[in-house]
Amino acid sequence: MGLTIKVIRYEPQFKQEWDNFIANSKNGNFLFNRSYMEYHADRFVDYSLMFFDECERLAGVLPASIHNDTVISHGGLTYGGVISDSVMTTADMLHLFDSLLNHLRGDGLKRLVYKPVPHIFHAMPAEEDLYALFVNNARLFRRDASSAIYLSGRLNFSEGKKSCIKKAIKNKLIVKESRDFAAFFEIGCKVMHEKYNRLPVHTATEMELLANRLPKNIRLHASFADSRMLAGVITYVFPTSVHIQYMYNSDEGMAIGALDIVLDHLINEIYKDYRFISFGISTENEGKYLNEGLIHQKEMFGGRTVVHDFYEVML
Repeated sequence: MGLTIKVIRYEPQFKQEWDNFIANSKNGNFLFNRSYMEYHADRFVDYSLMFFDECERLAGVLPASIHNDTVISHGGLTYGGVISDSVMTTADMLHLFDSLLNHLRGDGLKRLVYKPVPHIFHAMPAEEDLYALFVNNARLFRRDASSAIYLSGRLNFSEGKKSCIKKAIKNKLIVKESRDFAAFFEIGCKVMHEKYNRLPVHTATEMELLANRLPKNIRLHASFADSRMLAGVITYVFPTSVHIQYMYNSDEGMAIGALDIVLDHLINEIYKDYRFISFGISTENEGKYLNEGLIHQKEMFGGRTVVHDFYEVML
């Protein structure tokens, strides 16, 4: 006899229960807190779901948004599948998926796009959803190549990066934590416009808002010549891993290793006791094009590939 699952669409009165569940989950992090998700609520129609067992215990949640006849987990996040706790078993996940897909069909939806949480962000093994996707004939249609450093077995930096760090030290650059998001995004907007003719996903105002809501989770570290910020890195700090959300280097900073010394500080000092530092993806065109120059820079710091997958289930 299988687990009986009741599916409820998220509503604001469930905020505390949702956030408590995320905090105690095995594959969740603050990206799924309602305070983070809802900063862009005006851009997405939320379709997040909550799954309750026969004892009315919350067994899982799915951060999601609706796009015409398609549900995406989640349109405003890099990833976000079913978030579960240590009680979740493989058999239970199969029952949960049965209930999930039946619920979507009942709402007249035609397609589920599912972006599972990469394993480096799991507190413990949590890939029951990947098996459930396989059983339900999900199709892998996109795979992005990200890079991450395994910190307890980290590789040596390349000779080129070591040379840049020495140059930064010689130029007496100072690395410290900062709250000057305006200065950081001024550098970032210039870089993004010149390289890609576009702007960062977040604005300085949005990032400052999020950092004020989640000060322990969203941090800015930067290098300075006197009081001038030359380069910086915004990190998203999760329970066991750290993700580099943004890293930008000014023209002046590029010449004297300003970004390299920040990364060295983060990898070998600030976050050295975490499991992974993630650099993010280096692919374009839905994963089919590898930006070799970009991924090479991450690999020079010891990063190696972790994939971000996208699955499709036709309903």
